[in-house]
Amino acid sequence: MRIRRPHRPPQFRLADSAQQIVGGFLLAGPFVVTEEVWDLASNMSLAQGLATTAIVFAIGYATLYKADSTRDPEIEQELAGIPIRFISLMCVSFGSVAMLALLFDAPDTFLESGQTSVQTLLITFKAVSIGSLFSVVGAATADSVFSK
Repeated sequence: MRIRRPHRPPQFRLADSAQQIVGGFLLAGPFVVTEEVWDLASNMSLAQGLATTAIVFAIGYATLYKADSTRDPEIEQELAGIPIRFISLMCVSFGSVAMLALLFDAPDTFLESGQTSVQTLLITFKAVSIGSLFSVVGAATADSVFSK
């Protein structure tokens, strides 16, 4: 008789985050340095920025757990009930865009000089949400393709 051990959640490794980072940065770069993205962000309302952020979360979750039938969020390692892989994906998706935007000084380059710090912060948030739409696709795809 074979003894069955309880199923252990798949380990989330540093290599998984590294794969996400490569994919996230690959698709984030072109959108951070595009003036049209910053113009869009300047004209978006806060509600549109929040809706764009929600879409990034939805795309990330769907790509990780719905498009890949071998992955089950119920058995993955969790932090506060959220799969660590998904948390990492969101950090990479938004973080890569935000990091590049600040590294390239995009807010000062593309935004008008007469804006308040709060206005600059809000526009930057919206620009990051736009760039993250593309970054999440690259990060989730790299994670799914290379984690097999």
